[in-house]
Amino acid sequence: MPATAKSARVLWPLFLIISLFFLWGMANHLNDILITQFKKAFVLTDFKSSLVQMAFYFGYFVFAIPAALYLRRFGYQSGVVFGLLLYGVGALLFYPAAQAHQYYIFLLALFVIASGLAFLETSANPLIVAMGDPATAERRLNFAQSFNPLGALTGIWIGKEFILSGIEHTGEDLAALSPEALLALYEMEVQAVQTPYLLLGCFVIVWALVVWRVSFPAIALKQAAAESGTGRLQDFKMLLKQRYFMTSVMAQFFYVGAQVCIFSFMIRYGQQALPGVGEKHLAFWVFCSLIAFMVGRFVATALMGKIRATWLLWLFACINVVLCVIAICFPTKTGMIAFTATTFFMSLMFPTIFALGIKNLGPLSKAGSSLLVMAIIGGALLTALMGLISDVANIHTAVIVPLCCFMVVAIFARVSLRREKA
Repeated sequence: MPATAKSARVLWPLFLIISLFFLWGMANHLNDILITQFKKAFVLTDFKSSLVQMAFYFGYFVFAIPAALYLRRFGYQSGVVFGLLLYGVGALLFYPAAQAHQYYIFLLALFVIASGLAFLETSANPLIVAMGDPATAERRLNFAQSFNPLGALTGIWIGKEFILSGIEHTGEDLAALSPEALLALYEMEVQAVQTPYLLLGCFVIVWALVVWRVSFPAIALKQAAAESGTGRLQDFKMLLKQRYFMTSVMAQFFYVGAQVCIFSFMIRYGQQALPGVGEKHLAFWVFCSLIAFMVGRFVATALMGKIRATWLLWLFACINVVLCVIAICFPTKTGMIAFTATTFFMSLMFPTIFALGIKNLGPLSKAGSSLLVMAIIGGALLTALMGLISDVANIHTAVIVPLCCFMVVAIFARVSLRREKA
């Protein structure tokens, strides 16, 4: 076979795998816009608006292990196709949810989207790790994950331009409206999500058909075969006894909680720190934070060529602890800048914790991947906790939640450093 043809057979499937990071980045960060939109359209408290993330990340939690078992039986390619189909169907459900004007149908749709993403992440992350030298797994996964913020930026841009209306009413304005006018206003805000999610759903389903038609490299089949040697439940039982691996799962739980808290409540924090600034301008802050997140990924990937990933993880976590303290103590533009800056330093955390967790697991890596994906439930529980604290106190006090999360990540990094020296 000519070298160019052989290269194409590898690069095209690799491109499709990397595209998954883009697609789930888009879905994840459209939620940040939905929280603001639904809070306005359904008149929700911070806690109730955080149910967007709870429904979404609960889907990850519920389907992480079923996804791993499905992959064991049917392989990577089938798992990717099935995950994309679930993603597409969930996005299409936004249309009837908007027609019915029911918040809880939207939550169901988000659950379905996230269930599909559980299949995608359980497939893509270990596949990227497997496609190369284990010694550079952290760096390779950071590179692939660098395309996740590109999808996130696209999601925020779509939300800013096509979902957020930019029309903001005070309590007095709303009180002056007739019941019919008020209902029409709320319906307009809800129906703004219909077209973007309809188009997204159609695109993702078409992408699933493309993946289904492509021949994946032999490494996908080899990895699936290599990991089918132990009993299904036995894999998880063995992993639960591995102390360091379970520590990585705990670190991932708290890291994802911190990330989702920060992105979900950035607009809400800005409404307090920058009074009088509109929601579209605050969405631009989220857009800038995602650029910082993306740049941080590339910078971290480059630094890992010279500096140990575990040392960078510890340093970046400590910096974010300090930035969260500033955001709590100075709920002004200074706090907003600090709150936004955390995104640069948290950029390397998910892929680094993931790669450290499954490194050298061998035939247990697929089960290990599913448990690390299950840790994403932290995004649901800790975001709800932050929303509850915000309702009881205020949003800047609630930043104590991501602060504590980054402290846990710093502790995990120290444990990893000591383990490397042992």
